[in-house]
Amino acid sequence: MKFAFAPLLLALAAPAVFAQQPATLSAPTTTAVRDKTQSSPRLSPVEARAEHLSTTMVRDLHLNNYQATKLRAINADKTAKLDALERQYASNAAQLEQQSKIVVRERDQELQAVLTPDQYTDYFDARKRYAQVDKNYATSASASILVNSIQNPAPARDNNATIGPARPATRPNRPAVRQ
Repeated sequence: MKFAFAPLLLALAAPAVFAQQPATLSAPTTTAVRDKTQSSPRLSPVEARAEHLSTTMVRDLHLNNYQATKLRAINADKTAKLDALERQYASNAAQLEQQSKIVVRERDQELQAVLTPDQYTDYFDARKRYAQVDKNYATSASASILVNSIQNPAPARDNNATIGPARPATRPNRPAVRQ
């Protein structure tokens, strides 16, 4: 009687074993596993500046997801251009002002295509305030970047050695030799 149940048990157990094994013929997954020991990618100062301005504008103008995505792309482009102009014309304020106005006009034209007439009117009325928000953020961000770079210096060499305070000398105390 024991021998009669053995083939039946094997017949029922075989599909269960195959069901637990992963499929080997399926396509490989493209999801990358993030190494949690590495720091997460951070925005560059220009990207952070554009993101801050965009977040303020999205909140104030009550934009939908499509408009917010377009606005973020426009602000990323224009903020990068403004940052390059600020570096290029750092010593010539008049030239910087003139070139900045051109970039702001480009932003206005692009936003006019994305925003509703009411939203664009609200944006146009608040342009000076948005420019001030951007300027304040850029000033505070550059100051905090400077402070952070001093407090947490980047590795000076490939072996991740950092420049820091010198360690006290660890020579053994020897009695002074008198002659």
